[in-house]
Amino acid sequence: MKKTVNIIIIFLLGLNMACSQGNMHSKTDEVNMKENKYRELTPAEERVIVHKGTEMPHTGKYDKFYEKGTYSCKRCGTPLYISDSKFDSGCGWPSFDDEIKGAVKHVPDADGRRTEILCNHCGAHLGHVFTGEGFTEKNTRHCVNSISLEFIPAGTKVEAKTDTAYFAGGCFWGVEYYLQQEAGVISTDAGYMGGKVQNPSYRDVCNHTTGHAEVVRVVFDPQKISFRKLAMLFFEIHDPTQLNRQGPDRGDQYRSEIFYTNEEQKNVTLELIDILKGKGYKVVTQVSPATEFWKAEAYHQDYYKENGHEPYCHAHTKRF
Repeated sequence: MKKTVNIIIIFLLGLNMACSQGNMHSKTDEVNMKENKYRELTPAEERVIVHKGTEMPHTGKYDKFYEKGTYSCKRCGTPLYISDSKFDSGCGWPSFDDEIKGAVKHVPDADGRRTEILCNHCGAHLGHVFTGEGFTEKNTRHCVNSISLEFIPAGTKVEAKTDTAYFAGGCFWGVEYYLQQEAGVISTDAGYMGGKVQNPSYRDVCNHTTGHAEVVRVVFDPQKISFRKLAMLFFEIHDPTQLNRQGPDRGDQYRSEIFYTNEEQKNVTLELIDILKGKGYKVVTQVSPATEFWKAEAYHQDYYKENGHEPYCHAHTKRF
């Protein structure tokens, strides 16, 4: 009963804010939409996306929707959320406990009680963000209107504006540190891939019984950076000649491996390995098809960025 009451209160607050803020929409918004060539919105989409309205709970198409893929902004197409961060909060709207880095803007509501979330590219209203509810380990809930989103299924190449790559090259802290600094990289996540155990923990992987490698998932904009450039950087930030180790870190989880998502990534990787071998490098990097990616514990994410240190077993060495 308490949850139902909370949902009703949140919905009524949303309607109230929609009415009070809807009048703020002006000709400037319309000019911006035309100049930036945003998608034409239906009246229902405009009520939420432009006038900051709220759709009725349990009515949105993505409320009980859990396919693998990416959620992008309905108005401009910018990727906002990855399906791995979506969870069922029971609130009646799609819930995410994380966003694609830099994609979502947080703005305090005028009443000071809530925090609005907007597409950082076009300013489209998405919903609100709440913390401290304890739904997930990240203790964060992005409550988003389905009508503000467009879902792009995993593997879609025609409509998707992003691509994904998976790199394993020793401790994922250092690999992530270097890859996330590249222009065109939208987000990075540390995790595990290539093993036989479902949803492994860091302790499981360190026991050398799961077969997983420490992997960094990279979501990137192929219009700004190519997989080839990312792969070249990967081969230069770790030593691809070291077998099942990287610097002082030893074990099969520290192996050098690229998990490709399509034939193009596979062919580019094999080509780069041939180039390195032609230069005398005894490359041991494995090339394997991508399998299920399991995101690592929260304290592993953005490790060096959060702790203000630099990698101890990774360095950029020019090889190409």
